[in-house]
Amino acid sequence: MDCEERIKECESILKQIIQYEPDPYYVNYFFNSYLFSVNKVYFEIFKEACREFGLFTSEKYTKEAFLEKANEKKDQKAVDFVSWFDKKYDQEHENTYPNFIKKCCKIQNENRKLSKIKIMIRAKEMYEDDPNQEILVSLKNEKLSSMEELQIEVKRQMPVFLEIINYKRNGKNEPKINEKQVITSTFLDIEQNGEDIEIVYASKIYISVMRRLIIDVRKKIIELKKW
Repeated sequence: MDCEERIKECESILKQIIQYEPDPYYVNYFFNSYLFSVNKVYFEIFKEACREFGLFTSEKYTKEAFLEKANEKKDQKAVDFVSWFDKKYDQEHENTYPNFIKKCCKIQNENRKLSKIKIMIRAKEMYEDDPNQEILVSLKNEKLSSMEELQIEVKRQMPVFLEIINYKRNGKNEPKINEKQVITSTFLDIEQNGEDIEIVYASKIYISVMRRLIIDVRKKIIELKKW
């Protein structure tokens, strides 16, 4: 596969995550598949870079293997590419959501498990600092026992949630919402007692991050090879 095919793979898996929302079991399964494909995008980036710089390596196409080969061949352009890539990668992950995906990928690479997925309710149209509210329901083998039970619990907690979010919005002159403007979604707190991040939202944003990074990588390779 090339970079574009890997991103299409990510998009396809994201659709499956959305299809099974908010069941924690299936969201967790497909989100892990999504992270695996994200890691493969970076594999393809350095595979392509190896080809463009003529760094033929029998090692895995990782940044580390690429840099080792570049230093071995004393290819300063390739070394400069890695330096540029590190800075660009850091810039692209300054935002909360790309940084969340980056941390999740690291956890997967270290063969560690992600934190327990939370089912939460939120406003369909979100404003900054809008609260979310966790919905606790019984799970069987980490799967939702029934959607009916979930809806009953959502309805039970809805009045409190609407009171909290509308109190906040009223103080900021933002539009109030009703129960028809509330949805359930899955969230993850990888820091433990940190910030709950919505899985689907972060995953959607990250696809744009990868597309932009690939475009910039190819431009930089062309620029360096002109020297």
